[in-house]
Amino acid sequence: HIEQPGPPPLPIDTVYQKNSFLFFTQVFNDPIHGHIELPPLLVKIIDTPQFQRLRKIKQLGGGYYVFPGASHNRFEHSVGVGHLAGELVKALRAKQLEEPSLNSESLINDRDVLCVQIAGLCHDLGKSYTVFQYYMHYIEDVRWLHHHEDASILMFDHLVDDNKLTPVMNEYGLITEGDNENDLVFIKEMIKGSQLYKGRNNEKSFLYEIVANKQNGIDVDKFDYFARDCHHLGIQNNFDHRRFIVFARVCNVDGQLHICSRDKEMANLYDMFHTRNSLHRRAYQHRVKMAVEIMIKDALLKADQDQHFQIKWAKGKACRLSKAKKHMEAYTNLTGRGFEVWCLKLTTHLTFKTSEAAQIIQRIMCRDLYQLVGEIKVAKFDYGKNNEDPIRNYTYFYSKFNPTIGFKIKPEEVSNLLPECFSEKHIRVYWKRRNDKRLEDAKKCFEAVKKDSSNIRRVEVLASDEFEMLLDDLKKTDVYSRRSQTELIVHSCAYMSVFWMGNCSAYYR
Repeated sequence: HIEQPGPPPLPIDTVYQKNSFLFFTQVFNDPIHGHIELPPLLVKIIDTPQFQRLRKIKQLGGGYYVFPGASHNRFEHSVGVGHLAGELVKALRAKQLEEPSLNSESLINDRDVLCVQIAGLCHDLGKSYTVFQYYMHYIEDVRWLHHHEDASILMFDHLVDDNKLTPVMNEYGLITEGDNENDLVFIKEMIKGSQLYKGRNNEKSFLYEIVANKQNGIDVDKFDYFARDCHHLGIQNNFDHRRFIVFARVCNVDGQLHICSRDKEMANLYDMFHTRNSLHRRAYQHRVKMAVEIMIKDALLKADQDQHFQIKWAKGKACRLSKAKKHMEAYTNLTGRGFEVWCLKLTTHLTFKTSEAAQIIQRIMCRDLYQLVGEIKVAKFDYGKNNEDPIRNYTYFYSKFNPTIGFKIKPEEVSNLLPECFSEKHIRVYWKRRNDKRLEDAKKCFEAVKKDSSNIRRVEVLASDEFEMLLDDLKKTDVYSRRSQTELIVHSCAYMSVFWMGNCSAYYR
């Protein structure tokens, strides 16, 4: 950290001064946002083992096996989201002060700003190495923790308790006890994207749209990872988040306050969703990336049954990989670096190098990956709200002549170049066996199934029994013996969902 240059800070006489963003900020030099200034409470959170672990977790997981530049980590993304959360909430507050007619209960205060920044900073605390996220979904007793937001809340609680930050938060004016506007509750609600409004009353419900916007998906989390991922992937980012922040303001929409954008910014927001779609098409759901992550998941499932492959933490305690999310001390060690150590042990130790898990890892190292048999497109591309237009149906705008009232855009104002359908889903089949001559026969068989429109209609529902119908059609051919049936994985890439139908379970990205 580099301390901000200038004269020594003024004495602190009030909570407001200690909370003020003009005092004691520290500067981070970020390749995406330039010089980022963060208040000292956020720096104290950053300087904890629970947050520092994010330095060891690749942002794009298996994408690094495809894109050499995709080496960035969750740490810098989280710092960037904390910064953008502060920029947006402070911009909204500045515009509120220009509208004296607003209800005083809806005015953003210093506590709100600090809480929003903390929520942005900590929103990905529960992330682990990407494939561990897939893997956890296969374990029945931790499936409820499959969404990383749930794990982020548990890790945030662990971070605060383990580093004794509650009294520090109180020093900076946050309220950490009681049911009335509890700031810890508010922070966790924003991380999860909850709309229960226990941490803040309904007058400030718009604050829940900043970090994890469940209404239309327009939030600072996406602002940062679109810009950051595009930068490292070498993909053009057409969305200007700085412009969105400039034109964002809090408006009344049928008695409810929402964050609204200027009506002329509609095209910029559509660019955001086009960028999202492009990233999923070209990177997040890349066929080779997904093959690598399927293989790592398979290796983890094989190794989890061996007591030698356990996550260890203080006081000599250890647990299986599948139990790590139940123990935050162990989960802290579940990082990309931990995975690398695990792979090294698996492939070099005489006891394990002949195991099935070791053979899978060795195949990854030699680039002997699962092969794509084929892919079926069953619908058009997704803007984030399944088959609905999130801009037209869930986003509000204001006009130059009435900047306090929000409204939805009219259908005739939307460009005719936009698609009528907003959902794209692909079904993929991967062949797991290595150097098998039957692969080409499997591809021909899949192409035959693909040409039969009745099969495509049957899988559009994306239900497990529908996938079994598709598999049954494949299994009826002479290509597939009883043994080879186990060598297929059916993978549906839905741009918000990935279904691994080999076990009829799902991973949500």
